[in-house]
Amino acid sequence: MTRTQVYLTAAESQGVARVAATTGRKQSEVIREAIDQYLQRLGPQDRLGRLRAGCGIWSDRDDIDLRKMREEFDRF
Repeated sequence: MTRTQVYLTAAESQGVARVAATTGRKQSEVIREAIDQYLQRLGPQDRLGRLRAGCGIWSDRDDIDLRKMREEFDRF
């Protein structure tokens, strides 16, 4: 592990302390977990997975005209 120093706002510091106290973990563990989740969410491998998971999610909807919506985006 690498030691680092960050500045948190009062609200951030209180939030981390609250989560740590509620879960019975150290604040450093809470911060590392939050960073890990953030990095995973923004990772390129996860982005492709989210795109694939979203494919066809509106296929059963009949309350919107997808063809018209696509035509509007073609203008750009």
